[in-house]
Amino acid sequence: MKQYTPEKLVAISRYKTLFSMLSPEIQRDVYSRMRVLIEEEKQYCDQGNYKHLAQILTTIALYEVLQQHGKSEPETFKIVSESMWAALKPRKAFFQRLARLPFSLSLMKKVLPFGFRHGSGAGWHYTWHLDEDPENRFHFECRECLYKHIFGKRDLMKLGAMFCHSDVIAFGSLPYTDFKRTKTLCQGGDCCDFDFVRHKTDAGDGWKRSESI
Repeated sequence: MKQYTPEKLVAISRYKTLFSMLSPEIQRDVYSRMRVLIEEEKQYCDQGNYKHLAQILTTIALYEVLQQHGKSEPETFKIVSESMWAALKPRKAFFQRLARLPFSLSLMKKVLPFGFRHGSGAGWHYTWHLDEDPENRFHFECRECLYKHIFGKRDLMKLGAMFCHSDVIAFGSLPYTDFKRTKTLCQGGDCCDFDFVRHKTDAGDGWKRSESI
């Protein structure tokens, strides 16, 4: 049984490097704030959401505590977002390597649903189109999102949109593969749409979107 403690959540979050550079006083206040957040969000504190809540609750605590210690909101957002996005380099590298395999899209059709099914708990709902898609396409929608639930009720959708950009970082420059997105829940859409189209040569258009998000 995974334990929902601030120390364990920070340790697996994308902020562990940033956190290690903070003063003991700020670290203490972040932990203290996270204890309150864990109690407030206990309805979502199941095993499936463990990694998601490590990101969400650490983000909120850092965002609030850094401002309490004198950082401006723009400065705080810059620190938090750049730290979080920088931690995505291994994830981006994994999908870059995967996309170079000729069978990458068929593998993604297995890897992503499996990962999302086992890495999502309360507060999530997906619509898959595995039986509808041709060999060179894989698309699905996230229709209910934990990030929207928690950031939305706290009027922190700016932080939710920050996480939406993580998908662009991970999938936005895949070889042989276009990633298309038109909307996300945290940016006002009725779902988050994911659409991957595979090309025989590495001459696709890369990241596409049909509207500004």
